[in-house]
Amino acid sequence: MSMIGGRGPQGAGEVGPTVASFSTYEAAQKAVSELISGEIPAREIAIVGKGLRSIERVTGRLGYASAARSGAINGLLLGLLFSAVVVLGTPTVQVQVFVGVLFVGIAIGMLFSIITYSLVRRRRDYASVMAVVADTYEVTVTANSLHRARQVLGPRANGPAPADPAVPTAPAHPSEPPARPASREEPVHPEAPPQYGERIDPDARRPDGEDPPAS
Repeated sequence: MSMIGGRGPQGAGEVGPTVASFSTYEAAQKAVSELISGEIPAREIAIVGKGLRSIERVTGRLGYASAARSGAINGLLLGLLFSAVVVLGTPTVQVQVFVGVLFVGIAIGMLFSIITYSLVRRRRDYASVMAVVADTYEVTVTANSLHRARQVLGPRANGPAPADPAVPTAPAHPSEPPARPASREEPVHPEAPPQYGERIDPDARRPDGEDPPAS
């Protein structure tokens, strides 16, 4: 955890909802860069690893020869440091002193590495590199930036961006009867008056039993 001015981030154990999940840490890093470019506050973003596990990769077998070789390399670096200190302290120092300090550093490094290997070789005789990896890496943001984060990431986001609420339509009046589909043939009411141009049967009698008036 990085700290600036001796203080850590507030609420370091609290994260917001997940906006996207990735299988590699590099992809999660790229998504965070895009969110920051999309004006999401950096303090509202977090990467959460799920399914953590440690992996120890064996890089080789240890022995006295390999221990002496690695010690010589470390001793060479140590000798260069000591030689630089001597040269800075005494600019008129001879080259032989410079080379002698280098050899002394190499010898000290080899001796220290061999002694260390002799103490631990019964427990392990191989060199390895330890790493902690996760199955998935989730990018989270705070709730107030979730909508904007989903818009920035687009299809890679876990869920669609919340849509704006639509204006509800007014329901039909409950007392209004439903409209019936119009039929092709409408029955003619028996007491409807005759239409213009319609022929009247003279033998037809009125409903009250009287004869129709003569035309």
